[in-house]
Amino acid sequence: MIIDSHEHVMLPTKMQLENLEKADIDKAILFCTAPHPERAATLEELKKEMGALYKILAGTNSREDDLNRMRNNIQDLTEIIEKYPDKFYGFGSVPLDLSLEETKNWINTYIISNNLKGVGEFTPGSDKQISQLETVFQALEKYPELPIWIHTFNPVSLSGINILMDITKRHPKISVIFGHMGGYHWMDVIEFARTVSNVYLDLSAAFSTLAVRMAVTELPDKCLFSSDAPYGDPLLSKQLVEYLSPSEEIKNKILGENILKLLKE
Repeated sequence: MIIDSHEHVMLPTKMQLENLEKADIDKAILFCTAPHPERAATLEELKKEMGALYKILAGTNSREDDLNRMRNNIQDLTEIIEKYPDKFYGFGSVPLDLSLEETKNWINTYIISNNLKGVGEFTPGSDKQISQLETVFQALEKYPELPIWIHTFNPVSLSGINILMDITKRHPKISVIFGHMGGYHWMDVIEFARTVSNVYLDLSAAFSTLAVRMAVTELPDKCLFSSDAPYGDPLLSKQLVEYLSPSEEIKNKILGENILKLLKE
């Protein structure tokens, strides 16, 4: 089975399903989203859509607005999964500024109760926000079956990645997906993943094809095919893995077997 392990909710869903069929992908893991860039036809329309994301990263929304947005996004996500269970899994959002007990309650209420497979995407806008992930990791100790997906490209810096690495090492039972493989810092992330067992590498939005080639060669059991649609294209992302995989066995692992094993499916 071929699994795109990272796509955002796209509207209309029919378009997302058509993209999966075009790429000959069996299933995708859906993540919540604030903007919908797939609806933009011009640069100005895209800038308007992305404005919602920039406000979140800048921390200009109120706490209650952010919580309501997450609740609504999870509801939209679960409705799509319930309608197309053979086509989608889901990961759900978790706030960063809750207490440990509040975080546990959120995970139980919005992730476990909705049969979601993991938590994320987290897109930290600062080192402080990355440090706040410690509370989420502590909460996940109660739910070690749930992987956590964290964006590690811009605006996340190398110092932020180092903070995340320290948190990851402190919680060896939690499977941690380094989204976009560290961006500019992909060599640091690959080296880290070689020695820390609970680290996985998301291959979407790779800094270069060289980064993907090194990852699939060095760590074929830890690489996860994904497109980050609508920011990436499922077909092209799949073809990149097929082209760079050194063997059929490794290709099959990366295109689906690794993520299914991680999700215990």
